[in-house]
Amino acid sequence: MADFQDWLPERMALHRGVVVAAARLFSNAGYREIALPILGETGLFARSSGEGSEVVTKEMYSFVDRGGRELSLRPEFTAAVVRAYLEHGMAKRPQPVRVFTCGTAYRYNRAQRGRYREFYQFDVEAIGSADPAVDAEVIALEMAWLEGLGLTGLELELNSVDTVAGRAAYVTTLREYLADRRGDLSDDVVRLLSVNPLRAFDTKDERSQRVLADAPKITDALSAEAAEHFAQVRAFLDARGVRYAVAKTLVRGLDYYTHSAWEIKWAGLGAQSTVSGGGRYDGLAEVLGGPPTPGIGFAAGVDRIVLALEAQGRGDTVAIVPTVDAFFLIDEPAARPALHAILDDLRVAGVACEADLAGRSAKGQWKHAERLGARLIVTCEAGDWAAGTLRVRDRASRREDTVAVDALVALLKERIVG
Repeated sequence: MADFQDWLPERMALHRGVVVAAARLFSNAGYREIALPILGETGLFARSSGEGSEVVTKEMYSFVDRGGRELSLRPEFTAAVVRAYLEHGMAKRPQPVRVFTCGTAYRYNRAQRGRYREFYQFDVEAIGSADPAVDAEVIALEMAWLEGLGLTGLELELNSVDTVAGRAAYVTTLREYLADRRGDLSDDVVRLLSVNPLRAFDTKDERSQRVLADAPKITDALSAEAAEHFAQVRAFLDARGVRYAVAKTLVRGLDYYTHSAWEIKWAGLGAQSTVSGGGRYDGLAEVLGGPPTPGIGFAAGVDRIVLALEAQGRGDTVAIVPTVDAFFLIDEPAARPALHAILDDLRVAGVACEADLAGRSAKGQWKHAERLGARLIVTCEAGDWAAGTLRVRDRASRREDTVAVDALVALLKERIVG
């Protein structure tokens, strides 16, 4: 599972900043949030990931529940989004249907830095349009989000995996090339020859990688349709000034993937350098029992983005740390019940306020207010309470006003909320 530090408030403030920035940007572009269940039918994930893929054979957390149903913790989001599109009549809505979601996903991996068994993903999907402008929009927004966080040194790698029909001849050529070099390949890569040789490009085996380095590349054998689609995607990206490199070995190995495939990397993360990856999956809806429906999307690892931000010294600028508008320094015990009730009224009105809950002295309360960075300090001593007044001090201007207790809420709302 994720390191415990990932769940502490300081780290979650940075997580929240990353996700809020993404949600704001994609919302401005017409994407709407969707929520998905953590548990799903194992068959759904098996069909969407490929029955022979490592996700299915080695990585999913699966079990049979008391009703005899085969269930799994979600290893990714795309399949559930496409199923929601199909089952809830979203094809009748204006196309494409564009959504985003964020949450935890689960895979049994060898845990290491940036690769956890329970991890956060921010996911974006656009379903119902094959227009290459959609591909470019998703990629460009993704880069704008990451660069807007302050990340530098990102590398966008882009490729095309053709159409299903268009790459058939290439797959045959690749299978023959690898079969002739079977003795230099790992057992996993050899197994893929009969499943889908495109997946061989994802191998981490160094000996197999050397063989694949000289293998024929799909980018050099694109069909006319795929070449035109790829050219248009690049034209839309070029017009935006989005920098990318064509990576001829970058593929999406499943049968329903078509056209665009990409990854965004930051080398500073080491072995787990990919912070996000995506692709077009025009055949996935059919795999899940629906009609032919184009779709495209990406998933970004929030945990890895957080690591990259921290490594680049950008964590403090992105983290959303709660601010304290007013701190109540209460040095009169009899006043605590009434003033704590006022605290609740102010919070509902939009004022972030706190009071001491640890029995601190007046001096200790003042120091605590300064640690919290409180803008205003509302002081109540015995004499103030007896007179029915309180003192409100602005820490920046050092101005101090005396205000009646029953006028405090209105004053703070005016000062803070406006």
